[in-house]
Amino acid sequence: MGVVKPVSKRAAKARETRRRIVAAAYDLFVENGYGATNLQEIADQAGVAVQTIYFVFGNKRTLLKELVDLTIAGDDEPVATMDRAWFRDAMAAPTAGEHLRAHVEGVRAILERVAPITRVIDTATAMDPEVAALWPQGLDPRYTVQLTAAKALVGKAGARADVTDEQAADLLYGMLSPELYLLMVRDRGWSPERWQRWALDTLHSQLCTP
Repeated sequence: MGVVKPVSKRAAKARETRRRIVAAAYDLFVENGYGATNLQEIADQAGVAVQTIYFVFGNKRTLLKELVDLTIAGDDEPVATMDRAWFRDAMAAPTAGEHLRAHVEGVRAILERVAPITRVIDTATAMDPEVAALWPQGLDPRYTVQLTAAKALVGKAGARADVTDEQAADLLYGMLSPELYLLMVRDRGWSPERWQRWALDTLHSQLCTP
C-alpha cells in the first residue's frame, strides 16, 4: 500500500477558502441571481479579498462551473459520479429491484442539491454564451450515468426480459431528470420523499417483474 501524505496546513487553508467562496456564491446566486451578483459581494460574504477569487477561479463563469460540479457531487472530493459510494453500492445490489431502489435514492440526493440552482444555470447560460460553452455539447454525462446503471440493472434477477439496455436508460434518464423533479417538487409542491416513492414505483413497474 502507498503512503498517504498528510495535507499541509497551507493546502488545508486554501481548500477551506475555496469552500467558503463557493458556498457564498451558491447563496448569493440563488438569492439574487447570477447576473445581479458581483464578485465583490461574494468576496464580502466569504470573508476574503476579491483578488483571492480572481486568483482561485479566474472569473465568475469558472466559479459558477465549479459551484455546479460541487453541488452535483455533494463535496469537493475529486471523485466521479460513477465512482461514488452510492452508485457503486447500487451497482452491487443482487437484484434489479434492490438496484433500482438504491439508484433512485442516490439520484434524489443529487436532485435535492441541484434544484435550487437550476434557474441560476438556465439564466446564466441564456445571458452569457461563454457560460454555456463551459459545458461542452455532445453526449450528456447524466445519460452516460443512467446508461451504465441500466446495463447492470437489466441483467439482474427480477428485471423484465423484454426491456433493452437503451430502453431502460431512456426511462431512467427521463424519470430521474431535474426537469421532472422540479415540476413535481417545486411547481406542484410534492415532498422529495413523495417524488422518490412515485419515481421508484413508476420505474419498478416498467423495469422489474411484478
